[in-house]
Amino acid sequence: MHFAFINKKYIQILVNKMDNQTFTPVKIKRRFTLKLPDWIRRAINQFSLFEKTVFYILCVVMIVSAGAIILNINNLFTKEIPLQGGSLHEGIIGSARFINPILANSDSDRDLTSLVYSGLTRSMPDGSVIPDLAESYKIEDDGKTYTFLLKENINFHDGKPITTDDVEFTILQIQDPLVKSPKRANWDSVSIEKINPREIKFHLRQAYTPFLENTTIGIVPKYMWKDLTPEQLPFSLFNAKPIGSGPYVIKSIENDSSGLPKTYTLSAFKDFALGRPFIDSVMISFFPNEDELLTAFESGKIDNIHSIATEKLTAIKRENKIIVTAPLPRIFGVFFNQNQATLFVNQKVREALNVAIDKEKLVKEVLGGYGVVINSPLLSEIAPPLSEEKISEEERIAKARNILTGDGWVYNEEEKVFKKTIKKSAKVTETQVLSFSLSTGNISELKTTANMLKEVWERVGAKVDVKIFESGDLNQTVIRPRKYDSLLFGEVIGRDLDFFAFWHSSQRNDPGLNIANYTNSKVDKILEEARSILPKEERVIKYQKFSKELMKETPSIFLYSPEFIYINKPNLKGMELKNITIPSDRFIDIYKWFIETEKVWKIFNKQ
Repeated sequence: MHFAFINKKYIQILVNKMDNQTFTPVKIKRRFTLKLPDWIRRAINQFSLFEKTVFYILCVVMIVSAGAIILNINNLFTKEIPLQGGSLHEGIIGSARFINPILANSDSDRDLTSLVYSGLTRSMPDGSVIPDLAESYKIEDDGKTYTFLLKENINFHDGKPITTDDVEFTILQIQDPLVKSPKRANWDSVSIEKINPREIKFHLRQAYTPFLENTTIGIVPKYMWKDLTPEQLPFSLFNAKPIGSGPYVIKSIENDSSGLPKTYTLSAFKDFALGRPFIDSVMISFFPNEDELLTAFESGKIDNIHSIATEKLTAIKRENKIIVTAPLPRIFGVFFNQNQATLFVNQKVREALNVAIDKEKLVKEVLGGYGVVINSPLLSEIAPPLSEEKISEEERIAKARNILTGDGWVYNEEEKVFKKTIKKSAKVTETQVLSFSLSTGNISELKTTANMLKEVWERVGAKVDVKIFESGDLNQTVIRPRKYDSLLFGEVIGRDLDFFAFWHSSQRNDPGLNIANYTNSKVDKILEEARSILPKEERVIKYQKFSKELMKETPSIFLYSPEFIYINKPNLKGMELKNITIPSDRFIDIYKWFIETEKVWKIFNKQ
C-alpha cells in the first residue's frame, strides 16, 4: 500500500514560481510505503491461489462488516434534526378571492388565510388548542368568561405591533351583520371587554365548551382595514394582498393572461409567534379543474395535491409520491323530510330503506376504500362499538321487503312498487305509494352514491327520482327552504364535537342545520347539557346517550365518513395529518414541517 504526500519544498517552489508570474509544476514527492509485518507477508506467500482468493474475500467482508457496525453504532448515537431551507409547491383547484379570515368562504380562500394569518390560539393535529398570539388564557369556572393575555413583542408581517385593538376590531367586523362573515354564528352574542393593549376578555351569555376553537380565527390589522365600510370590505385589494402574522408572508403574486392570480409565493415569517418555519418558501398554484391539476402533478411542476377523486388515484403514475390519509369529521347520509314526504312519517319505511343498503359496498365503490362505514351521527372515534350482521345483498333486500309487508305494504307486481292503503276515516281511504325523490349535489361521489341507492331501493320496491343540483342551487333552492323529500348530504361535525346545530329542534328552520326536521325534547336536553360541559370525556358520554336516543327513531340513514387524501413528495417530513375538518387544516402545523435535515450526536442535540 502506498500513500503520496506533497513535500513542503514543493509548496515553497510553487509559491516562488507564482510570485515570478510563471507556473511550471515541479513534482517533488516523498513516497511512503505501508508495509505489512514480515510474518503476515510470509504467511500469505505460502497460500495457494485459492487460499489467497478466499483470504482477500474474507478481508473485504470483514472491512465491510466493520463499516456497517460502525455505521449502526453511529446511528444509535445520532439523531436527524430539521434544518431551515427547501421549498414546497402545492396545487389546488379554484382561485382565492378573500384571503381574509373575516370573509374566507372557499377552500382556496381558507388555504391561503391559514398560511398568512394567526389567531389568539391554534388548533393542533392531536385535537388540542394551544396559545398562538396569546401568551396564556383563562376560563372562569362558570364557563362564560375567557381572558386572553397577548405575548409581548408580537408583530404583523410589516413589523407593526399586534395589540388587543386588532383583536377587538376583527371580532366586531365578524359580528357586523352588514359584513356577512361566514364566521358570524361563532361570535353571536359574545361581548368584548378590552382591558389594556395586551389583555382582553370575551363574555358569553351561557357556557359553550367549543368556544375556545373559535379563538383560532386569524387576527387582521386594524390600521389597514379600519377606514373601509362593510360594503367596501369585499372589494378591497387587501383581500388579495393581505398582511397578517401567520407563518408565511406573501412575497410575490404571478397573474395569468386575464390578470387573475395564478401562483402565490410565500416566504417564512422570521417573527412568527410560534417560531420561524423550517421550510423557506411555499408556492400555491391555482388550477381550473382536477384534470389540469393532475397533469401538473404528473409532470413534476407541483409537489402536493389533495382531495382527488378516488377513482383517479390509481391512474396517477408519478412514482416519487406519498399518499397520506386522515379521517374527516364529516357524516354523509340520507336525511328524510317528513314535512314534505309524509310516507317518511312511517318509521317502518325508514327502517326498510336503511336495512337494504350495503354500506361496505358504498365505501369500496364510491370512496375507493378511503372511508369508514357509520351507523350513527357520531364519528367512529367516539361511536360505541356496533356489531352488524354480515348478510348478502339479496338477504338485505328480502329483509327490507319483510319489514314493509309486515307493516301492511303490498307489492304491485305490474308496477314493481309497494303500495299501502291508509284509512283516513270510516268511509275514506287513501293509497300510499312508496315513491319519493332523492336530492343531492353535482359531485362525483354524491352522484354515484345516489344512483347506487336508487338501484337497491328500486330492487326493494320503491320508485326513486334522483335530482342533481349545483352546490349553490342545492343550498339556496333546496336545503334552506327545506324543499326535498330526502336529501343525500354531508355534515361537517368539526373538532369541537357539537351536534346542537344538526339535531336540536330549534335548528329545524334556516339558518339552522337540522335538515331532518327532527324534534325530540329528550334529545334537545342532552344536547344543551353537552355543549356546556368542559371535559371532553364527559361530553362524549352525553353524545353517546344522544346517539342512542336518536337511533331509536331512524330519522336519517347514516352511510359513511370519508378520509382526507393528501399526496406529497417523499422528502417532506414533520407533517402530522390528524383531526382534519376542512382541507386548510392540513396547514395548522406547517411551521413544524421540514425538508432539509442533518444528523447530529444526541448529546449535542438541544431540540
